[in-house]
Amino acid sequence: MAYELDGRLVVGVSTRALFDLSRENRIFEQQGLEAYCKYQADHEGEILKPGPGFALVCALLSMNDLPGERKRVEVVIMSHNNADTSVRLFRSIAYYGLGITRAVFSGGSPLTSYLHAFRTDLFLSANEQDVQMAVDSGIAAGIICTSQKTAAYTKRGSQIRIAFDGDAVLFSDESEKIFKRDGLEAFEENERKLAQYPLQEGPFARFLRAIAALQKEFAGRDVPIRTALVTSRCAPAHERVVRTLRAWDVQIDESFFLGGISKRDVLAAFGAHIFFDDQESHTGKAAEVVPSARVPSRKVGQGNA
Repeated sequence: MAYELDGRLVVGVSTRALFDLSRENRIFEQQGLEAYCKYQADHEGEILKPGPGFALVCALLSMNDLPGERKRVEVVIMSHNNADTSVRLFRSIAYYGLGITRAVFSGGSPLTSYLHAFRTDLFLSANEQDVQMAVDSGIAAGIICTSQKTAAYTKRGSQIRIAFDGDAVLFSDESEKIFKRDGLEAFEENERKLAQYPLQEGPFARFLRAIAALQKEFAGRDVPIRTALVTSRCAPAHERVVRTLRAWDVQIDESFFLGGISKRDVLAAFGAHIFFDDQESHTGKAAEVVPSARVPSRKVGQGNA
């Protein structure tokens, strides 16, 4: 019987998101693909160190060890390389005991169509172009921050904790555009007038629903995954957010309406395995304490692949 991906949470992750490949990436950028491939082949016996998405992947895969009749999470490696560079990668995966057996090595071809072929719910990559194309085609995707040290990211509790910004991430950027164009007062007045009208879905709305479906499987038991909304909104602009989530029949476990206060300390206190935000100024500071990924704006006129 064929292995089906439908009904599972499918996460596509690039090699640079999963492991620390900063040295290898510099070789690629400075010396080219041939030198990069040679380096990987010459160092096949060396185990790669964890990267910024490692803790999240470990935590998500741990859900497959929980009681139940099915495998809940599938993690797929998504790479532009060819399979010849995969030996070191899969040796490292085996060393850490990660339940990852599936991969795409596209040999330089775009990854977007393969993300859809694998029913991908979330895509994490350090490649901005790949993430932009994924978001444009309707897939939740983030450009993961790779500039900060990642050692502290690997030591986290067993409960998966995922934090989201609101506007342009969970919700559309319709209100954020008003804020950028006309300022805070106009933004708050707009949200007060439209408080009864739900916001349109943003790039991570479907991913949030997928998480909510997993959470419902554990009703009455210890839920292995917890979510947080960490937004710069505050009263009175909070009400529309509350009513939007209610209309979606989705409940966020923790919500923080910060009104411009830095998100960094709140995210550290929450203990996020990852935080998604559309603004680099927020993800840069957040990445000092938790893994973070920037969500690019969807380009107008783009449709599903």
